[in-house]
Amino acid sequence: MSEHSIQARYERRRAVAMILLALFYFVAGCFHLAAPGAFIRVTPAWVPNPGAIIFVTGLCELAGAAALLMPRTRKLAAIALSLYAICVYPANIEHAVQDLSGAHHGLGWLYHAPRLFAQPFIIWWSLYAGGVVGGLRIPARIDR
Repeated sequence: MSEHSIQARYERRRAVAMILLALFYFVAGCFHLAAPGAFIRVTPAWVPNPGAIIFVTGLCELAGAAALLMPRTRKLAAIALSLYAICVYPANIEHAVQDLSGAHHGLGWLYHAPRLFAQPFIIWWSLYAGGVVGGLRIPARIDR
């Protein structure tokens, strides 16, 4: 396989990752704006004015999704979205703790464990999709 075709395949993968991530954040932003109550309930108590914060985070998700699709703002958007994923992680932890410690145990570990462990992947995904970091390298198969 030529260097050009390897590079083209790599760029296609990055483009797919970028489009999927933009779609992910677009949908999340729409949910933050359309149904803020679900997000307000899992916002940690130490966060001031949760309604305004949820509104602003929804706008940030929409802006990040749009900026990720524009070449001039892609890298900045990728960094901002990865920082955003770090910043909202306490809310994900709070949601898990509240939900699992409640009388009915809500959604359970089958929902919360993957969500909590996915956050580092989402951070990497943002940086990869924006061209800030490279992809995961899979060693070439060695035939014997």
